[in-house]
Amino acid sequence: MNFNRVVIKVGSALVSPEGKGCNGKYLLAIARFITECHLRDKEVILVSSGSVAAGRNLIHHGSPNPSITAKQAMASVGQMQMMANWQRFFDRPCSQLLITHGDLKDRQRYINIKNTLRILLENNVLPIVNENDTVATEELKVGDNDNLAALVAMVSDADCLMILSDVNGVYDSDPRNNPKAKLFSEITEINEALYAMASGTSNHIATGGMKTKIEAAEKACEHGIETYIVNGSDSLVFDKLLNNENPGTRFIAKDSSVKAKKHWLKHTLKSHGSVVIDEGAINALLNKGASLLASGINEIWGEFAKGESINITAHCGTRVLAKGICQYSSSDLEKIKGKNSADIEQLLGYCPSKEIIHRDDMVLLSEN
Repeated sequence: MNFNRVVIKVGSALVSPEGKGCNGKYLLAIARFITECHLRDKEVILVSSGSVAAGRNLIHHGSPNPSITAKQAMASVGQMQMMANWQRFFDRPCSQLLITHGDLKDRQRYINIKNTLRILLENNVLPIVNENDTVATEELKVGDNDNLAALVAMVSDADCLMILSDVNGVYDSDPRNNPKAKLFSEITEINEALYAMASGTSNHIATGGMKTKIEAAEKACEHGIETYIVNGSDSLVFDKLLNNENPGTRFIAKDSSVKAKKHWLKHTLKSHGSVVIDEGAINALLNKGASLLASGINEIWGEFAKGESINITAHCGTRVLAKGICQYSSSDLEKIKGKNSADIEQLLGYCPSKEIIHRDDMVLLSEN
């Protein structure tokens, strides 16, 4: 398995095969695969659909196509059922993250989600992400967990996205209507012709179809994240994945996720300010691959908000060493510059991160 951190998206048809309640018919094999990934020192983030389906038989709605309000109520009660169903398959603790697309578009909430996922993985917790359907109205109606999974893969710096569904992958025509439909094992370019082949979902519980899966693959691949669409209802699929075989459709990423992110940091993000660091911090950044800590900062130039990109400079700002996403605003940095990380909470009243700029959110511009 040529990945270090994978986001696995599990569709409603796998969580709730009968469209109401949830069971382990398909989830046991998925959980075994996740456990094997852990045993091989791979980090896993799970994006699970199914809260609406899990709560469907507990909310009276009187229609095969429930209203948005009814779906929100189903999601509210079903989320508890779904999480309990997942936790029973794992010895390690699971965590629940309910987010919306809006959370990922907001700079500060984006950084908070990123930090939370990072800490959960560092502590060997399995993050289970779902859209916050109880408050997301338009997202619930139009959005989908396929695209959400791609966004989670991006915010978590994953290098692989696996979309598990009840289909084998992408075909040149609908295999339900054409028994001679051909499965694409690899796709190197996502274009209009490919989208034209994609059909909507026939599952009245799900919110996505093949089109949304291709959209998710396009988002991920543009950020250097290799993507697979595979049949999660076939347990043999996971044996093949563990043996480095492709059992479905593989979307080839344009570049590695690390390189793509470094390019994004270097060329796309605009710097809103800068910090001047001391010799010890210079050595740690350039020679030890370290994060930037408050203790190494001498000066702060400009005004910037938490989550904005800034330059890391030396020699009174005459030499730009690196660029990265800052975990603190310029006003907060003024209060903690030169201080030990252990003192941040006392000085500010809170400590969202011991690192001012984490090494994963930094690109070096000068090597010596």
